[in-house]
Amino acid sequence: MWRSGWRARGALRGLRGRSANLRAWRWESSKACDRALRYQVGEKLHGFTVSQVAAVPELSLTAVKLSHDGTGAQYLHLAREDRNNLFSVQFRTTPADSSGAPHILEHTALCGSRRYPCRDPFFQMLNRSLSTFMNAFTASDYTLYPFSTQNPKDFQNLLSVYLDAAFFPCLRELDFWQEGWRLEHEDPSDPQTPLVFKGVVFNEMKGAFTDSERVFSQHLQNRLLPDHTYSVVSGGDPLCIPDLTWEQLRRFHATHYHPSNARFFTYGNFPLEQHLKQIHEEALSKFQKIEPGTAVPAQKPWDKPREFQISCAPDSLAAGSSGQTTVSVSFLLPHITDTFEAFTLSLLSSLLTSGPSSPFYKSLVESGLGTDFAPDTGYNGCTREAYFSVGLQGVAEKDVATVCDLVDRTLGDVIEKGFEADRIEALLHKIELQMKHQSASFGLTLTLYIASCWNHDGDPVELLKLGAQVTQFRKCLEENPKFLQEKVQQYFKNNQHRLTLSMTPDDKYSEKQMQKEAEKLKQKVSCLSLEDKQRLYEKGLELQAQQSQPQDASCLPALQVSDIEPRIPATDLEVAPAAGDVPVQCCAQPTNGLVYFRAFSSLHTVPEELRPYVPLFCRVLTKLGCGDLDYRQQAQQVELKTGGLAATPQVLPDASHLDTYEQGVLFSSFCLDRNLPDMMHLWSEIFNSPRLEERERFRVLVKMAAQELSNGIPDSGHLYASIRAGRTLASAGDLQEAFGGMDQVRLMRTVAETADIAPILEKLPRIKKHLLNRDSLRCAVNATPQQMPRAWKAVEGFIQSLSRSREERQPGRPRVVEKPAPGGAGGSSPIIRKLVTDPAFKPCQMKTHFLLPFPVNYVAECVRTAPYTDPDHASLQILARLMTAKFLHMEIREKGGAYGGGAKLSYGGIFTLFSYRDPRSVETLQSFVEAVDWARAGRFTQQDIDEAKLSVFAGVDAPVAPSDRGLDHFLYGLSDAMKQAHRERLFAVQREGLVDVSSRYLGPGRSTRGAALMGPDNARVAKDPTWIIG
Repeated sequence: MWRSGWRARGALRGLRGRSANLRAWRWESSKACDRALRYQVGEKLHGFTVSQVAAVPELSLTAVKLSHDGTGAQYLHLAREDRNNLFSVQFRTTPADSSGAPHILEHTALCGSRRYPCRDPFFQMLNRSLSTFMNAFTASDYTLYPFSTQNPKDFQNLLSVYLDAAFFPCLRELDFWQEGWRLEHEDPSDPQTPLVFKGVVFNEMKGAFTDSERVFSQHLQNRLLPDHTYSVVSGGDPLCIPDLTWEQLRRFHATHYHPSNARFFTYGNFPLEQHLKQIHEEALSKFQKIEPGTAVPAQKPWDKPREFQISCAPDSLAAGSSGQTTVSVSFLLPHITDTFEAFTLSLLSSLLTSGPSSPFYKSLVESGLGTDFAPDTGYNGCTREAYFSVGLQGVAEKDVATVCDLVDRTLGDVIEKGFEADRIEALLHKIELQMKHQSASFGLTLTLYIASCWNHDGDPVELLKLGAQVTQFRKCLEENPKFLQEKVQQYFKNNQHRLTLSMTPDDKYSEKQMQKEAEKLKQKVSCLSLEDKQRLYEKGLELQAQQSQPQDASCLPALQVSDIEPRIPATDLEVAPAAGDVPVQCCAQPTNGLVYFRAFSSLHTVPEELRPYVPLFCRVLTKLGCGDLDYRQQAQQVELKTGGLAATPQVLPDASHLDTYEQGVLFSSFCLDRNLPDMMHLWSEIFNSPRLEERERFRVLVKMAAQELSNGIPDSGHLYASIRAGRTLASAGDLQEAFGGMDQVRLMRTVAETADIAPILEKLPRIKKHLLNRDSLRCAVNATPQQMPRAWKAVEGFIQSLSRSREERQPGRPRVVEKPAPGGAGGSSPIIRKLVTDPAFKPCQMKTHFLLPFPVNYVAECVRTAPYTDPDHASLQILARLMTAKFLHMEIREKGGAYGGGAKLSYGGIFTLFSYRDPRSVETLQSFVEAVDWARAGRFTQQDIDEAKLSVFAGVDAPVAPSDRGLDHFLYGLSDAMKQAHRERLFAVQREGLVDVSSRYLGPGRSTRGAALMGPDNARVAKDPTWIIG
């Protein structure tokens, strides 16, 4: 997976600091931490020497640093009482060109190794383990291979496969052809068909660069850091990928994938010594130390600013709009291994750009000159030298100079006026919250957080010691009130290493790219002799034969179905009415001093014509102001007192009926225990007195939302295609399309371009009347047992502050059924779900083609099957995984060249077959047909079934954060007993049942199905009258 200029800002940004309360932190050690603290500096362990042992109480962990005696490989172990253990190995990979060597190597290394020479051990292990995460990432200057699991035996199995793949891969030529690029006949079995470019990475990168945001971010990095590896595309430029040879790939592995160039990372509560022993014996003991020579030299600073202009494809959803230019101003910053300077500049970046009170939000976003911040706005610490970027997208070309002037003026204003103390406190409070929040994948968060700094020989332990950084930051502010202003002067105002980059749409951009690819193809083909062409034909047949052969994965380690826990862990819940009749679910959990609040309000009375605007209502509700607070004051209070307030529309299928569902809005937030009254007061004000009349603020928010949705299509095309393909198969389909499909994208774009938004704004109070009251409301709280009485009282006060609807409202749909959620011991709870059902609904077939200027396709076909409690649902769930692993992966990815594809079954009973960044379209739909035929014929073994069960249970048993436990009961009415019954049905799935459901539901003419295609013009689809243009 390629991550250009990638940084895990969001969740990872929380690791950049902590509030002053760190000094009062009371850390309770754990067994894992205690074990780690016993190691001594200088101690020898299985070929490694301990170099540092340090408690990191901020993160409730102990860090142990080691180095390998024979190779110099670096190792960091973070011991923490967490069952979800993680391993990663990271190599510094510094390509000299854009042929994509590190990215193609990342793919090809996982295609078989010395000890595990089967064709595809990585994807095979997805079905032979209970992993909670498996992947690989190619960044601009490193490649990372992480996995996580809760099972010790599974950890050892996966570690063995990962070590062998990284250090002893086969790197076969045919694997390079499949994963990287190849010249092959359009029809490999017909030498008369033209030669074309094929390959998984080739198609992945063609798809990646359909995203204009990625085009901009890639050029920004290439132009700002032009002296070394950052001047090229590590993932591969589709026009340069065909320049990479198999021999070059093998050389790249030999020079970069060596232990002396490796950094090993483990996390969790499994014993360190077992990891060290296995890594030394299976890999590192086979190598001697070398000097890898992969260091990235410093970028030479410029003596004057530079400007560049680039082009991109126009936004097909904004046809005719003049505002499609993107412009940003970027500044080179110091080396990221200066931990405190990086910490300071990251905080400074957030002060400059985060939230409606930030200087650049005021001067740029609210200027009306554009729709949203430019891509990569903020601090980027993923390259050797960091950089800061700020700008706008959705700008008219004539306003580019004005935007640049505003950047300069804003920096001048900040230097003169500084920042409000409350904004600094709000930011530090936000970081404290993020630190206390316990995610289900904290190990992955940490390995990604330290990767860039460690990659350039920074100290990862110092990076994790946030208390010292916050203390030093506060001290600097106390000693020099202009500390931050001076940083702005030094790094921005006086910085000559400054890049102004603008990107304008070109109507012929896609056509020019296709022409360049055609010229590249012509150049390659013209150099071929007859013998070369014959060899290509024979190699194509050889690859096709290999891809068609059944895989023998018997060499790979595997768990057994018997290794799966037979029962789910119980989740203790209490549900009782508050303030008379509003049910509140309480789930006592180890939430680390945080309180998590949720409320769900039904939409069943909202009139039909208002429903498409509910997502917009949710987007703006918590951002317009409330009560006596304008939107800036509200945003400040939200940051000072909470971890954020969110409202999201929901369409929740019923567990037992395909055409019954609940519709509503989920309100969610969390806070420190001490701030609970303030958080609930904010919700009371939002429910009772939202400022829904703020027209100019509303316009800004609408433009930002529309831009965000449009930008997300290239990465989420398969999801949009799936939603549309399932639209006519169940009664909830129309609403799912309206809330989260292409209809919503287009509606938001239309609203954003509407000159008079008053009629749209007037819809918001009408939606509020139906939604923001105590009718059809239910609440949930997750907190520690000690916090729960106080939390209950605060939530009850919030409920008492709400009004009831003043009039009896009729449901906006044909019929509403009240269904109690199940309680303990087979009884029911006070939660009553108001389910919508439409007895007149009849599923029908529909096929839609969305014409988009992409060089690849997103294909989906959906089939109406069985709901969660139906005995067939379990068989269909196993079948989806079976079809993915044993048929669709080979047909769609290996043979077809798509980046991804497979089958999945939704909770609501919609069975979806899909592909992602796919060079094919109609042929993929035919592969779906063949997949069904394969399943109906029962061409799979008991081993295949067992592997599919392992893969399904890996998802079912994925770790759940304390904040989210009990959520499936709150939203879907799923009790532990219902989940256990489904679990037992999964265990009981047999071959006969799989063949049966594939015939009864997926066979021709058996169930209603829909299809959707997102991509370029397609002659075959255009000629088929059963397709409509979306």
